[in-house]
Amino acid sequence: MSGTRRHVRKNRRDWDRTSDEYQREHAPQLNRWDRLAWGTWGVPESKLNVLGDVEGKQMLEFGCGGGQWSITLARLGARPVGMDLSTRQLGHAKLLMAEAGVSFPLVNADAERAPFADESFDIVFCDHGATTFADPYRSIPEAARLLRPDGLFAFNIESPIHFVCWNDEIERVDDRLHLDYFGMRRWEDRESVNFQLPQGDWIRLFRANGFEVEDLIEPRPPANARTTYPDFSPLAWARRWPGENIWKLRKTR
Repeated sequence: MSGTRRHVRKNRRDWDRTSDEYQREHAPQLNRWDRLAWGTWGVPESKLNVLGDVEGKQMLEFGCGGGQWSITLARLGARPVGMDLSTRQLGHAKLLMAEAGVSFPLVNADAERAPFADESFDIVFCDHGATTFADPYRSIPEAARLLRPDGLFAFNIESPIHFVCWNDEIERVDDRLHLDYFGMRRWEDRESVNFQLPQGDWIRLFRANGFEVEDLIEPRPPANARTTYPDFSPLAWARRWPGENIWKLRKTR
C-alpha cells in the first residue's frame, strides 16, 4: 500500500489501542443523550445551530467514535449511520446503542473511500472525527460525493491557531507561535497522523468540490465551562483564542 495510505493504517491501530481508555476517560462528557454538544468544551448545538432540524434526515457521522452523537440524533428522529476507522470504537458504539435503546447501522471504513452510493445522505458531519485523521484532499471530495444536492456538510476540527501554538516540549498550546502556518497539511508523531490546512486552502478545496461556505463558527467556552479534555486547550487559552472551528458548508453542485 502506498505511503498516502499509511496514515490510515497507523490511525486505525492507534484508535484500536486507545479507545477503551478514551471512552472511559470522556464518558462523563460524551455519554449524555439529552443534548447535542460540540467540541472539547461541549458548546450546545442549541446555541450554535449547526445542523438545524434533523428529524427524518439521512445523516452520516464521518468518524463516529463511540457513536454518542448518532445515538442522540436517533433519539431526535434522525436516521443516522455511524462510520469509523476503528473496530474497537464501533464496539463501544454498539454497547452504548443498546444501553440507550436505539439502533442504526455502524460501518467500519475510512473517510477517504466510504462504502456508500453517491448522494446517499442529507447531512454528513463530524466532531473531531474523520476530517482530522483523513487527508482532506481525499475526504472532502468523498463527503461531496456522498451528499445529495443542497446537502449539509459540517465538521469541527482543531483551529489553525491552535495548531501553530502547539508546543511540543510541554505537549499543549501556549501563547507563542511554534509551527509554520503556511504549508501546514500533515502532523505525525509515533502514534497517529493528523491533518490541517491554512484557512485559504480549506476554502479553495471546498469550492473545488462544489461547496459554498455558509459559516465558520469558532466555539468559545463560557467562563465557568468544564471539560474532560483540559489538555487540548486550557480554559484560559480557549477563552482568548479559538481552539476549534466548525465549517458549515452547503453542496451547490
